[in-house]
Amino acid sequence: MDFTRTPEQDMLIDTARKVGAKFGLDYWREKDAAKAYPSELWQEICDAGLCAIAVPEEHGGAGLGMLELAMAVETLCATGGGSTLSQLYMLSPIFGGVTLSKYGTAEQKAMLPGLADGSIQFCMALTEPDAGSNALNISSYAKADGKGWRLNGRKIWITSVGQAQKMLVVCRTQPAGEVARKTDGVSLFMIDTDRAGLEHTPIDKAGTSTLPSSAVFFDDVEVKPDELVGTLHGGFFELLDTLNTERIVTAAGLIGTVDLSLRLAVDYANDRKVFGGKPIGSYQALQFPLAEAHIMSQCARLMNYKAASLHDAGEPYGSEANHAKWLAGHACAQATDRAMQTLGGMGYSKEFHLERLWRDARLFRFAPVSEEMVLNYVAQHDLGLPRSY
Repeated sequence: MDFTRTPEQDMLIDTARKVGAKFGLDYWREKDAAKAYPSELWQEICDAGLCAIAVPEEHGGAGLGMLELAMAVETLCATGGGSTLSQLYMLSPIFGGVTLSKYGTAEQKAMLPGLADGSIQFCMALTEPDAGSNALNISSYAKADGKGWRLNGRKIWITSVGQAQKMLVVCRTQPAGEVARKTDGVSLFMIDTDRAGLEHTPIDKAGTSTLPSSAVFFDDVEVKPDELVGTLHGGFFELLDTLNTERIVTAAGLIGTVDLSLRLAVDYANDRKVFGGKPIGSYQALQFPLAEAHIMSQCARLMNYKAASLHDAGEPYGSEANHAKWLAGHACAQATDRAMQTLGGMGYSKEFHLERLWRDARLFRFAPVSEEMVLNYVAQHDLGLPRSY
């Protein structure tokens, strides 16, 4: 087991650090206040070759793996964006890049160079009002019409629909009551976001303000035969590759946020002096919670690298991806909260950035998979306990 980074990985991390430094904390504070999409940053990421890290070279990517992608994401997030920046990587590199690289047709893979250069952006429509963690309870339905399908239904909490040209839609193509297994009858389609009958409305929310979330409505939307991704009626298990790599990216973003939050807290604690002129960083009451968050984050990073390495080797990695996401979420919750506590009242001020990191990171305790569902998975699949739900 070798923990040494390759020269190529070092170069990638250095590139990510330089790109992220151009769009630091003040940039993100301004974007957050304006609820504005960080389009300039994303284009810079694409221009630097950091978007399509895991896309095959023949399709305009770097031909590397999820391990290198995780390294780049945590580095970028640590420069100022925090966990919100990792959502950008869920959208195009995962929903578009991973899905099409693994299961797309030759014609669909022709979109990947557009992903790499930033001219095509992606989103995914999975979650529904009555199907959050229970993805198999989706009711959006694409009915065959002899020329393709007609899609009807509703999705919720869909990120960056307005910025995307393509949407990965997860829906039923067979009614749930007519399949042998509940995992049957689910299909994936990659459709245009400007398709007639597709509408979306914004959701007001507490954080991640730079990336809009929407309720999406499908009213007899045309789906063409060449927009099917993967296996008709058999898309659920193909979807898992998208969802599990999404968890790797989520964990990477949370780990980068821990690094950033602790840096802000330590810098302040070393400079701030009260009672007797000692820096407040010398007080164990402040030191210990920050040290605990650092330890948890380091462990989460190693587990995330293991998950990514297993993915790249073609081995099962679902458990490791879940472990890393759960632990990274806890580490980030402690790091952002205790970093704010270290700054006292100034931690609550937008001037010092931590309140944004805290607000944004809270989302990832229940998305893209809730902590409780991770524990359910671990209890059942890792420990062999009975299914609890």
